[in-house]
Amino acid sequence: MKKIIFTFLMFSLFALCGVQAQTGSTVISPVGKWKFEAPAAPEGYNTGNIIISLAESKYSSAVSMTGSDYVIPGDKTKVENGTVSFVLLLDGTEIAINLKTESNTKMTGTALGPDGEIPLTLTKELTQK
Repeated sequence: MKKIIFTFLMFSLFALCGVQAQTGSTVISPVGKWKFEAPAAPEGYNTGNIIISLAESKYSSAVSMTGSDYVIPGDKTKVENGTVSFVLLLDGTEIAINLKTESNTKMTGTALGPDGEIPLTLTKELTQK
């Protein structure tokens, strides 16, 4: 009888540990090239790429619009608690970009400028190996 109780308790302990391990939060890295869409943004600014990089323990960001080879560097890039934020100087106007990681391949957020908030959807471009 003691053997059965001991086995049951051990099984319960392992099951509990497994549930806790599965519900633990995992850190999703935003580093990479992300295709963005902003349907409410003006034409020419509504699609492109956002690149998040990490070098020497410091994050950086850059944005390019579809149809342009020009890359606009982001300023004050911060990555913490599943969010990414940076400031973009676009045509002389500061635009605050705030993003939240939804999964390894999706982020959502907003671009906040003088005309208000514009929703953003980002999809990570997977690298070919």
